[in-house]
Amino acid sequence: MGINYETREHIAYITIANPDRANVLDKATSDELSEAFINVWEDRDVRVAIITGEGDRHFCAGHNLTPRPDLTADEIEYLRTQKIFWPPAGTVNGAKIGADGRMGDHYPRIWKPVIGAVNGWAAGAGLYLLLSSTDIRIASEENAKFKFALLSQGWLGAGPGATLLTKQLRYADAMRILLTDEPVLADEALRIGLVNEVVPHANLLERAEELARQIVAMPPVAVRMMKEFVVRFGDASEDQAWQVQHLINTLLIQTTADGEEGRSAFNEKRPPNFTGALRRRGEPFAVPADDQQERLDAIYQSGHF
Repeated sequence: MGINYETREHIAYITIANPDRANVLDKATSDELSEAFINVWEDRDVRVAIITGEGDRHFCAGHNLTPRPDLTADEIEYLRTQKIFWPPAGTVNGAKIGADGRMGDHYPRIWKPVIGAVNGWAAGAGLYLLLSSTDIRIASEENAKFKFALLSQGWLGAGPGATLLTKQLRYADAMRILLTDEPVLADEALRIGLVNEVVPHANLLERAEELARQIVAMPPVAVRMMKEFVVRFGDASEDQAWQVQHLINTLLIQTTADGEEGRSAFNEKRPPNFTGALRRRGEPFAVPADDQQERLDAIYQSGHF
């Protein structure tokens, strides 16, 4: 088993669990990780996930780059060249599609919040995984380290690391990581915005769980729609993004029970009980009489409703 997976109280826990091999993503572990993210997405009881690595040295040290022993050097080169021009159907740049189709199964992005608890080295594909799959990142003060880890080998990297770094960080900070390939320690990662918080290693999972429980208490459909809205439309113009946000908000109010529950709880001064339940469509509105329509038109124009 390269991945440990369990759920408790609406939280999924994904642990990369081959510490003797630096928690690398070999083929079996990558397949298990893909399956774990599919489970998180499809399990409606799960509202948030925490991903971490086993031990106190490595979150994930990247891919296992060792090819199959029965392949010759010529065969490996041929297959890698073929993948450039003829990636198999159902893949993204040759990586099969898992929970989400845009970055393949190695770097899944699901429309549920994912918290990264960085317990040690996040290098190569381990860093890519954080950048692509996590929304909130907590780092171990003593052990977390980050490294692009590929330019010094003569590579740009086959994953989305360089693209995501330059989108998520300031240009100068991203380029320093990419061009020097130097490690970034926890405090520096916090300064440049690569992580949200740095905590003592002993408190790492506890802090991740505190944040997860805050998210669990939120309306689950609205939470998941907020993430999808930001990811899909974050680069849209303000007016286009606002229009989409408005339409999503109207859908949430009209087709989920949580929209009404949130408003009722606020008015009744009580904690809300968000369930994620969907509402069935009702009967069409009755056509207002002329005098009623005039009254409604006046209220509508006033904006006070």
